[in-house]
Amino acid sequence: MNELANKTTGEFSREQAFVLWFDEIGINDVPIVGGKSASLGEMIARLSAKGVNVPTGFATTAYAYRYFIKSAGLEEKLRNLFADLDVSDLQNLRIRASKARKLLLHTPFPKDFRSAIATSYKKLCDRYNADTDVAVRSSATAEDLPDASFAGQQETYLNVTTVEEVLAATHRCFASLFTDRAISYRQTKGFDHFDVALAVGVQKMVRSDLATSGVMFSIETETGFKDAALITAAYGLGENVVQGSVNPDEYHVFKPTLISGYRPIIDKRLGSKEIKMVYDDGSKNIRNVPVSSAERAKFALNDEDILQLARWACLIEDHYSNVHGKYTPMDMEWAKDGITNELFIVQARPETVQSQKVSNILRSYKFLGTGGQGDKGTRGQGDKMNISTPSLLTTGRAVGESISQGKARVILDISKIEQFQAGEVLVTDRTDPDWEPIMKKASAIVTNSGGRTCHSAIIARELGVPAIVGCENATEVLKTSQEITVSCAEGEEGKVYQGLLPFVVEEVHLEDLPRTQTQILMNVGNPQEAFRLSTIPNDGVGLARTEFIIANQIQIHPMALLNFDELEDAFVKDKIAQITALYEHKPAFFVDKLAQGIARITAAFYPKPVIVRMSDFKSNEYANLLGGRQFEPNEENPMLGWRGAARYYDERYREGFALECEAIKRVREEMGLTNLIPMIPFCRTPDEGRLVIKEMAKNGLQQGVNGLQVYVMCELPNNVIMAEEFAQVFDGFSIGSNDLTQLTLGLDRDSSLVARLFDERSEGVKRMVKLAIQSVKKHNRKIGICGQAPSDYPEFAQFLVEQGIDSISLNPDSVLKTMLEIAKVEENL
Repeated sequence: MNELANKTTGEFSREQAFVLWFDEIGINDVPIVGGKSASLGEMIARLSAKGVNVPTGFATTAYAYRYFIKSAGLEEKLRNLFADLDVSDLQNLRIRASKARKLLLHTPFPKDFRSAIATSYKKLCDRYNADTDVAVRSSATAEDLPDASFAGQQETYLNVTTVEEVLAATHRCFASLFTDRAISYRQTKGFDHFDVALAVGVQKMVRSDLATSGVMFSIETETGFKDAALITAAYGLGENVVQGSVNPDEYHVFKPTLISGYRPIIDKRLGSKEIKMVYDDGSKNIRNVPVSSAERAKFALNDEDILQLARWACLIEDHYSNVHGKYTPMDMEWAKDGITNELFIVQARPETVQSQKVSNILRSYKFLGTGGQGDKGTRGQGDKMNISTPSLLTTGRAVGESISQGKARVILDISKIEQFQAGEVLVTDRTDPDWEPIMKKASAIVTNSGGRTCHSAIIARELGVPAIVGCENATEVLKTSQEITVSCAEGEEGKVYQGLLPFVVEEVHLEDLPRTQTQILMNVGNPQEAFRLSTIPNDGVGLARTEFIIANQIQIHPMALLNFDELEDAFVKDKIAQITALYEHKPAFFVDKLAQGIARITAAFYPKPVIVRMSDFKSNEYANLLGGRQFEPNEENPMLGWRGAARYYDERYREGFALECEAIKRVREEMGLTNLIPMIPFCRTPDEGRLVIKEMAKNGLQQGVNGLQVYVMCELPNNVIMAEEFAQVFDGFSIGSNDLTQLTLGLDRDSSLVARLFDERSEGVKRMVKLAIQSVKKHNRKIGICGQAPSDYPEFAQFLVEQGIDSISLNPDSVLKTMLEIAKVEENL
């Protein structure tokens, strides 16, 4: 293509060329061809040899734009037009922007510029076919910068064919430099309107209208977790994902083990994908059509494509980090060609939100009135309200990690944006760049459609405003002037509540925190919160509860999946069939979901140890899972009955335990997350422990192979009394202070009649703990604690440190407070 480029530029220098081909430009040419085109050229030149596919094309230059403006005498007219511009006055902004665009559109291109575009397009046709289909994309010189994305500020046109269409689309791109949103954005970011020039990239189309496309980030967009790539996917051309017109599939891939050759897809979420954008044979270039229910029920990408895209994300991030001389996470658009089945990267720009955040301040938002939350910090308006049972109005995908509140303003038509008042919550179907003048005034944003890589999400992050996208029914259930609270602080599911609920904002300067000799671990249940929790100073996870994943994300008894055809309850069978519709082999659903939940937690804290407790439901709790009643006994005292280790080698549950083992094995061996340590609960005797170890080995989990350690919960008096014998079976211990306390004191912790007697600080309990630590350490085994006591009682944490415990695992909201207490104790030892 360089030969073609030389013919196009002719005697002109690069600085005075009207057109340059992608393969002769690079990232240093942003002033010449704008951010988008410069990045495409950079990838073609530097990353094609590494296997990254980028469609070819050419770029009009900033010189060509300025030549057009100067030759027509437009700058003076534009300066006069903007002399009294006021972007805060929407009517003022709209009138001046409209006049500016008309000025450009009604001014013809100079003949030599038209000729350069026509010649270049014809060369592209010679390479492919007559009237080849191209994307015509605006590429501003102040665009795709590390601290300002200018995402979607100027126009893009798809499936453009013929010379005249390319010229017309280029003309409209030039005019789009003066849309309302572009003018407002430049003013807000401090860019002079006449310092910015508009180049245009003309790129061969990828036929994703016959396949899939989406957006990809090399960083987790909400938490800033650096080690996960986020990929979104939907059917058809990618504009619907970018604009937020569809709720796409989402995939997370763990980068550190991916580049070591593993297959760490740690999360997959099915989106609704209701429409797709395709080529139009009529008067329009593109149109949206419905997606069949069968396609909507499937993931848009297979695992091989997910992993390939994630590998490219790593290569692109590494390259741009080297170019910029600092860590540079990337925001990329990708497309799959439905004719060749090839994947392509069609855009790449620096991520501009998480990469700019201050990393030494931990800011957390919490509702008041719920257990374990502090009472210091900046409060929301509703301080005196009781939110023990807040009314949930709608949910969607959370953007950001904060809480905000205000009166809702439902706006369905862009022409009505003047109604919006500063501080209100914007509620709409979706947004595009035309909405930005009011988005920056909003206290929060809620949309019906879109995923976490759509326009609404990107701009909300830039503005630091919480947003919930993809609610589907927000404009129906929320009403204008209704007081609401928007929460993005409860994991990946964003929630809109009725009323102004009280909340607190806490800030901790991490550089002021001491590090302790005693390891500080965390108790983690919800995989969706793992990335966020990993930012709290820690030494790993002392207790990851599989019960949370099974109850909330799987919901089905494993034996019901293994014996699906024999299920007796027709309603339950139908419900399970609906939940597992993607799976012909029903047990695979259990393994996939459990593996992904465990992997997300394990990846978040990698390479620190993550101790995952195998399932410890009691029989009455198992029975409450879908299909569970058919497989569970009716016990008089489930607390002391068929639970924990006793189930794993029992014929009535052995196959269910095998599914748990398969999930653990997948996380460790297929995903490469060998920091995962399985832990056996409620193991009554050393012989029972050996039976469990043998059962695990039968299912591919061989103790000592590939560094596999197996821990045991120390929660029964017999675990303490025979600790030295248990140490011959297991590699480590974790004290479960809740069960150990109730069984030492001989009471039922679920009974309100004796609840007053339940106290981990009881002298008898402390003696048991002391004996456990002493006995285990004789055999050079690690011992920690994962019960509630250290989180609730600083004096109990002090006692543990004095006994020489190796680690203390705490609830996340008590980590920092307890860390300070432990540091003081260690100073005095």
